[in-house]
Amino acid sequence: MASHVERDELAAWLRLTLTPGVGNDSARKLLAAFGLPQSIFEQSTATLKQVVSPARALALGTEPAELGHLTERTWAWLQQDTGHGLRHQIATLGDPFYPAALLNLDDPPLMLYLLGNATFKKNAALALLNKGLEATQIVADCNMIDTATSLAMVGSRNPTPQGAANARLFAKSFAQAGLTVVSGLALGIDGAAHEGALDGTSASHQAVTVAVVGTGLDRVYPKAHRDLAHRIAQHGLLVSEYPLGTPPLTANFPKRNRLIAGLAQGTLVVEAALKSGSLITARLAAEQGREVFAIPGSIHAAQSRGCHALIKQGAKLVESAQDVLEELHWPGSLSDATSLTADTQGDIRANADFPQNTQLLNAMGFDPVGLEALQARTGLDTADLQAQLMGLELDGQVARLAGGLFQRQGA
Repeated sequence: MASHVERDELAAWLRLTLTPGVGNDSARKLLAAFGLPQSIFEQSTATLKQVVSPARALALGTEPAELGHLTERTWAWLQQDTGHGLRHQIATLGDPFYPAALLNLDDPPLMLYLLGNATFKKNAALALLNKGLEATQIVADCNMIDTATSLAMVGSRNPTPQGAANARLFAKSFAQAGLTVVSGLALGIDGAAHEGALDGTSASHQAVTVAVVGTGLDRVYPKAHRDLAHRIAQHGLLVSEYPLGTPPLTANFPKRNRLIAGLAQGTLVVEAALKSGSLITARLAAEQGREVFAIPGSIHAAQSRGCHALIKQGAKLVESAQDVLEELHWPGSLSDATSLTADTQGDIRANADFPQNTQLLNAMGFDPVGLEALQARTGLDTADLQAQLMGLELDGQVARLAGGLFQRQGA
């Protein structure tokens, strides 16, 4: 069995999470008063009213209609053998494998559903209190995830090409340095961060990324990330607080942001608009006492304004992965971090044989720019300008943006 929770215990935990009106806060009060969920449901309504409201006490006395089906479905999911070392797991509040960092949240999830080849670092203090659950999982160090060595990366679902490239390169450098990258599996920056972390997998560091999702783990959202989710499970963990079968409800995604922030030592915002959900994650990280980092961008790009606002509010401006590692007091240096700039500069130097390309790149600067503006700066006619832009685009040095704009890639 992939998880050490017993069937009756699983049913009791599920019943507690399904009971109408009983949220995480009320559930914690009940657990503090009576112990495990089985004990809660053995209490009289009068006794329960001493801890929660009369309405909640009455609700606890009625078994939710969907409990039987969900228990069967979840139990079967726990028994599944996916192969390739992947495990279906559940960590309940107080379980030795429940991430200790989440216990400091105002409303830590009662249950975490986990899918992958890794597990969170064992809480030694809780392990002593749960001697009956000793060593049901033996996980290699390279597949152990410690929130103290994890970094959250978040940002826009509609990033600029440079923003997506930054996310992937930074994440790869973090993984190569031994950090685990935590994100939310969304389109855009999240996906690029997961991809970059997977690029940095090594024999000594297999658990390179964690995806906190807003659905049940028997679903993948967005569907375009189905293959990515499978690769994350092979080199890390998929995490959800939502029961199996939970669809992608809008309200679930902002709520899961507190887990993304809570599972990491700091949060890096790569690109974000002023109303981006990434700013919620950054705020939650700051409220939890974690570091907040932001990458600056063009003053003309809407996707950079959120990062600039965070920097004004005290987030640390970073230009390389090494900047983040130094702030986190991560041991050693990282040559790949400094090469983020050097590598892209190499693309520009490679144009020495084509001075007209260098002239055009210099005229572009680093902000999005339209065709008419480029014509005014370079004096090139439309045909020559479009031909050069096409060549630079095919070479990966220029990206074509919405609205007929172009933007230089790299530094």
